[in-house]
Amino acid sequence: MDILEAQDVTHAATGDRTAFYRLLHRAGVFPPDAPSTIRAFTAGQGQLSVAEMIDRYEIACKPVRDLLVDNLCERQPALDYTSLSAVSRVLGSLFWRNLETHHPGINSLRLPAEVASAWKTRHRTKTTTTRSPDGSTVSVTSPRESARSDLATVRAFYLDLAQWAAEDPAHWGPWAAPSPVTSAEANQKKHQRRVKAKIDQRTRERLPALPLLVSASQRNRLQAAAVLAAARQAEPGTVFSVDGQTLFRPVLKSASGAKIWAQELEAPRTAVRAARRDLTHEDHTAFWAWAAIEVLRHTGIRIEELCELSHHSLIQYRLPTTGELVPLLQIAPSKTDQERLILVTPELADVLSRIMMRVRDSNGIVASVAAYDPHERVWNPPMPLLFQHRIGIENRAMHPTCLLKYLGQALASAGLTDASGEPLTMQPHDFRRIFITDAVMNRMPPHIAQLVAGHRVIDTTMGYLAVYPREVIEAHRAFIARRRATRPGEEYRTPTDEEWDSFLGHFERRKLSIGTCDRAFSTPCTHEHACLRCAMLRPDPAERPRLVEIRDNLIDRIAEAKREGWLGEVEGLETSLAGAEDKLAQMDAATARTATAVDLGMPGFTQIAGRASDT
Repeated sequence: MDILEAQDVTHAATGDRTAFYRLLHRAGVFPPDAPSTIRAFTAGQGQLSVAEMIDRYEIACKPVRDLLVDNLCERQPALDYTSLSAVSRVLGSLFWRNLETHHPGINSLRLPAEVASAWKTRHRTKTTTTRSPDGSTVSVTSPRESARSDLATVRAFYLDLAQWAAEDPAHWGPWAAPSPVTSAEANQKKHQRRVKAKIDQRTRERLPALPLLVSASQRNRLQAAAVLAAARQAEPGTVFSVDGQTLFRPVLKSASGAKIWAQELEAPRTAVRAARRDLTHEDHTAFWAWAAIEVLRHTGIRIEELCELSHHSLIQYRLPTTGELVPLLQIAPSKTDQERLILVTPELADVLSRIMMRVRDSNGIVASVAAYDPHERVWNPPMPLLFQHRIGIENRAMHPTCLLKYLGQALASAGLTDASGEPLTMQPHDFRRIFITDAVMNRMPPHIAQLVAGHRVIDTTMGYLAVYPREVIEAHRAFIARRRATRPGEEYRTPTDEEWDSFLGHFERRKLSIGTCDRAFSTPCTHEHACLRCAMLRPDPAERPRLVEIRDNLIDRIAEAKREGWLGEVEGLETSLAGAEDKLAQMDAATARTATAVDLGMPGFTQIAGRASDT
């Protein structure tokens, strides 16, 4: 039997045109290093080389093309495949290919000021083509959200060349040139603050909705399982009831495998197939939506880490002091290339046990499946993954897009809405932010949360933290309570009538002949009521004639004291005279400020409120 015959036979038996490859692989027809699934031969999969990444953009200047290839090859060991591909797109397409399109024949990285300015202006926006309802294409120009980070990538490219030129002048020296992007243009602090504020608000809005989503997903799972179980007990062509629903299980003309179908009793029995409900799929969707929500909210792991959880991820640790076994969940290296361990709570243990019971075969074994990594564009070796489902005769790993679809259906069934009244949406990463925020709010030390989340630096963990304003208020009130506890209690007792009258009388005694005393309540007068010498006296410009009279009187008294030989009084009178001159200067300054002030007037209603009227 050749390959085509095997394909026809297996397709007729299973309905899956790719089942023949798996059967032949199990039979040992292929060599040991052959992929376990025929999907590994799908076109477009596999990593591109650095040269292939750059050649996607058809750069005309070969020396610059070779330079970009060399630069990326130099940086390749420190970057994962996704980051390397993103950098190649910025440098190859958004930067140099854009320059060649608008400046044909350009062949130097030393850009004139007008060329660099024009490129940065073009890069701030992007044009997308959409199709209007009438079928015509429309070009829409919008701001480019990644513009500032792209500028930072171009600046890093120039700085790398300058540094490498000092180390290897022969190779990199001819390409060293001033960067067309300044440090201020590449600074992303302001943009990052805006993004964090937006994400924090998103987290605060979804955190209260999480318990409702959990309850709804649990209810959907139990209800879908109950309906499926009742349908399996019912014979085809009969009516059955469960959870207030009355359904009819139709008689199918052709076999449908392991699927169980049903339709509403009110629908005609000859209704088209599209009106039927696939109860097997409903149970499948409800279960995996519940499983994904529970694992994500109890662990705070990334969605790619969730899809890579396997039977081998469950390990045990025996405490050396008590000998107690502690269940742990081992998270495989993903984004940070660091594995970590997460404590399995009883709730999480229940979820994981239900998942394993569902994916085990009749022999109690979790099948090993090969999963495709869309970020690294490689096939991982077969593993007993927990998040897998059966398609045809093949077990396949669940893709993040599939779980995202199930999550959207769970949100829709829960009927949750956001602040604007629109249906609430959640991404898998929202559960990670909620997990970190909830952990720190419940007094988990941030450096421990960093280790649990798998962040390299604690600043990343703090960026995920969205503390509620009420937490700040409560912490501040607790601080005030602690401070009051350390101060004398009599300071916070109810004042007596005499004390209250004394407090009010203080403000009555502030009025003086030439101004107002700004001395605080219950503080002594440092100048023994010699107000001219006191800095706390705020002079009133309206009392300037009185102060002038006092100043002239002081001058006469000083002259009399000197004439009579009363030298002991001269020094005190001169101090009072200096205070009077200072207060006169303050009055004149206040009068000058008032004279130069511009009266804007009181705006009318038509100036502060826009309104439309018919002529």
